[in-house]
Amino acid sequence: MEEYMNIKGRIFDIQRFSVHDGPGIRTIVFLKGCYLRCRWCCNPESQEYKIQEMTLAGKTKIVGRDVTVAEVMTEVERDRVYYDRSGGGLTLSGGESLAQPEFAPALLRAAKESGINTAMESTGFAEWAVIEKYLPYLDTYLMDIKHINSEKHKAFTTQPNELILENAKKIAKNAKKLIIRTPVIPTFNATPEEIRDIARFAKSLGTVSEMHILPYHRIGSDKYAGLGRDYTLKGIEPPSKELMNELLEVVNSEGLRGQIGG
Repeated sequence: MEEYMNIKGRIFDIQRFSVHDGPGIRTIVFLKGCYLRCRWCCNPESQEYKIQEMTLAGKTKIVGRDVTVAEVMTEVERDRVYYDRSGGGLTLSGGESLAQPEFAPALLRAAKESGINTAMESTGFAEWAVIEKYLPYLDTYLMDIKHINSEKHKAFTTQPNELILENAKKIAKNAKKLIIRTPVIPTFNATPEEIRDIARFAKSLGTVSEMHILPYHRIGSDKYAGLGRDYTLKGIEPPSKELMNELLEVVNSEGLRGQIGG
């Protein structure tokens, strides 16, 4: 066995038979740790790298476990037949995969060397030297661009966006395929003007042809109380179907192939 197969990382879930977050039927590995604290995050248990306790419906469970690349690949390989038939594969999510720069690239490498398609959902918030480690083993980079205005980005995520936008330009030049994804959050970016700004930036990257807009939902909001935290978007309604269709038209009008959902 190659030595890199023994590299350890920290995950909190593995989801099989997903049809989101990349082409075909996929296995999604959710990693612990994230640099952002988005107010709408549906996986707040992913944000801290440390292993935690979370209480839901009166039951307390441990969130987070340490695994090797080999252990994860044993799970991923179970569904190879579905990947082969559908063009699917492995997707890394979280959390932020860039926060585990030894384990995550090794896991992508293991998948690629096994002939499995790879994708990664990521904010792109890391030093370029870190991101470069992932690209040789990545078929699709699903990159969140949440807002063009850095001040508003920081207000809702705790981090400014200059590094993210700069990295997007580099990823566009070096990744095999880059898809821009934007969560549509009322009070944050759910207007035609704000979505148009993101679409125009995506188009300016030169190699991007797709942009996915993901409607805000409340799934996962109960996890905040289970972690002893406050959910700060209480009372915010998900965007209507009509608004999402209007925003989709905005994306398409900027020369991109828009899609609602991931």
